[in-house]
Amino acid sequence: MPKPSTTAFVIAFTSIYIIWGSTYLGIRVAVETIPPFFMGAGRFLLAGSVLMLLVRRHGAPKPTARQWRDNAIIGTFLLLGGNGFVSWAEQTLPSGLTALIIGIQPVFMVLTEWAWRGGTRPTRTTFIGLLLGFAGVAYLAAPWETTSTSSINLPAIALVLIACASWAYGSIWSRHVKDPAPPFLASSMQMLGGSVALFLGGIVHGELSTFSFSAISAHSLAAFFYLALIGSLVGFSTFVWLMKHTTPARVSTYAYVNPIVAVFLGWLILDEPITTRTLLAAAIIIAAVVIVTTQKSRKPTAAAESLPPLTPPEPARSLGKR
Repeated sequence: MPKPSTTAFVIAFTSIYIIWGSTYLGIRVAVETIPPFFMGAGRFLLAGSVLMLLVRRHGAPKPTARQWRDNAIIGTFLLLGGNGFVSWAEQTLPSGLTALIIGIQPVFMVLTEWAWRGGTRPTRTTFIGLLLGFAGVAYLAAPWETTSTSSINLPAIALVLIACASWAYGSIWSRHVKDPAPPFLASSMQMLGGSVALFLGGIVHGELSTFSFSAISAHSLAAFFYLALIGSLVGFSTFVWLMKHTTPARVSTYAYVNPIVAVFLGWLILDEPITTRTLLAAAIIIAAVVIVTTQKSRKPTAAAESLPPLTPPEPARSLGKR
């Protein structure tokens, strides 16, 4: 397979930097009048269906039963646990704040990859970065400096951290599938499988009794279609393509840029405050992510050395998003 051009990489990275940074704002607006799990189910059902039709029309093979099973499970961790929980949390959390917390995602990736069979052990400096990252989130989760007397919703923050862990687990799982599908085909199966899981999650959450088409505002509907067609169809598929053609460490640089984009858009469009606490916490979290993602892991154990190399990853290597 020929290596993609530098221009293709620049376009792809710019896309996930900007698009995924803007999806936090989109989610915040969409869940104003659409229940979060049903919103995610519809978003990924639409995007996954369109992508499946496109890749099959362009000659992608018919997925095997094993590929459907593996990618449906991966999609459940990524999109129900990773995205659905974030959507639920954004009913009460500002979009920029949510993005800052998710900026710690590479930390969860390092911990999950280390815990996986044959995983590599982080260096001492990486452990310092991990502690620094969690310290940044803890500082951010404390009552922040706003003009009101309200404080941060701690259960919502905890749910975002669980979402990070779920996304990391699904990501590492995707690196070990036995029968990998082509990346865009895998992406479509993950979105379709994730949409089913999100719909079931919405039923369990009681969204059938609260959902009404007539209650959906024009702003929420516009945000929904933006998330489905731009955030998922373009953003998620671009992310999967990057994970096919470059390393997870390089792809994870989106974690540096997305929070900045999200905080700026939340301030510009939704009048979300940017406080001293927010800026300091952002600096701590970003510094931690830089430390974690730029450190080389220690030599794997003997068991790990006997495993096949994990780079380049096959096929849909997910780190985050959204």
